[in-house]
Amino acid sequence: MCGKRDTFLLNAEQKERAEVIEALLPKFRKRADKLDENAEFPFENFADLKAEGIFHLTVPKRFGGDEVSLYDYLLVQEQIAQGDAATSLSLGWHNGIIMQLKDTQKWEEERFQFICEEVVKDGVLLNSAATEPATGSPARGGKPETTAKRVGENQYEISGKKTFTSLAPILDYFIVTVKIEETDEVGEFLIPRNSKGLRIEETWDTLGMRATRSDDLILDRVKVSAEAWVATRHPGHGSGPQGWLLHIPACYLGVAKAARDDAIEFAKTYQPSSLNHPIKDVPEVRRKTAEMDIELMKARHFMYHIAELWDRYPEQRSHLGAELAAVKTVATNAAVQVVDLAMRIVGGQSLFKSKPFERYYRDVRSGLHNPPSDDITTMILANRAFPKEGH
Repeated sequence: MCGKRDTFLLNAEQKERAEVIEALLPKFRKRADKLDENAEFPFENFADLKAEGIFHLTVPKRFGGDEVSLYDYLLVQEQIAQGDAATSLSLGWHNGIIMQLKDTQKWEEERFQFICEEVVKDGVLLNSAATEPATGSPARGGKPETTAKRVGENQYEISGKKTFTSLAPILDYFIVTVKIEETDEVGEFLIPRNSKGLRIEETWDTLGMRATRSDDLILDRVKVSAEAWVATRHPGHGSGPQGWLLHIPACYLGVAKAARDDAIEFAKTYQPSSLNHPIKDVPEVRRKTAEMDIELMKARHFMYHIAELWDRYPEQRSHLGAELAAVKTVATNAAVQVVDLAMRIVGGQSLFKSKPFERYYRDVRSGLHNPPSDDITTMILANRAFPKEGH
């Protein structure tokens, strides 16, 4: 943590990558306040990350990518978030989607290869667009209202609206979930940004994570070829364990670490006139600091342990669903608590816009609403403890 090499960096490759990202963080921190205040997408941050090859972090090596493990992917996400949370969360969706496609092999190899090679060569970005105003997150099981109907022999026409489309200002491809009118199936279509009838509606005006620009995607009779239908969602699709979603808790733990480190730096130097020493020597400040570290230790060890199990024992992944959900709940709630403790240490000064703590506070609140939400996690754990008869 602050002033020390992270003990979760276990090998030379991880340390080298961490040094590359560390060199970018001062620029990210300097830009963060303005981006947050104006809800502007961090284009410059993404240009910096592209230059360092971070866009193809999870692309398979056979297609020219780094093909990092889940563990290494989370290290990157957590570290970037210490510079700018919105940049981390946004990039996490792109790299995570590629990891998911690699693990599930749900696309035809030729189509997956095409996208991966574009990512490596041109730095294209993609993300899934699945959430809708009426149905909410697909994690809740709703069928999309966005529709695709066949027109002609080899085309589909897609119409609908998607919300929470992170990376919207910079995406090259949208993976859109639709209901096929003729069959009532749920399909996934890969739609290029330059498709006629596709537009972004700038609706993103939120409390936290303002720079993700997760605006609405509007599809107005967008015509695509039948080859754009890249996958079909079957019953139970998405309910299996998805390790890549740990990029979400990794991001919020990165925010919490940044708050923790900033609070410690403040405590080392701030000395009110009522004291003859900085507040770092006040017992209550030291107690709160220890509480922050305990929360971070618990959450980080839990997260990285589960990531290591995911990487080392692929045959056991189907049994890790409850643990993956629990990591997300533990980590995001720990992040909220750590930021709260950091602000209590700093006191009233933490409320000023001139300091980053109020931004940390707003950003970590967003983590509570990323999937899976706490109620889904508790349902998963309760169902495991009290399985239905016959299961």
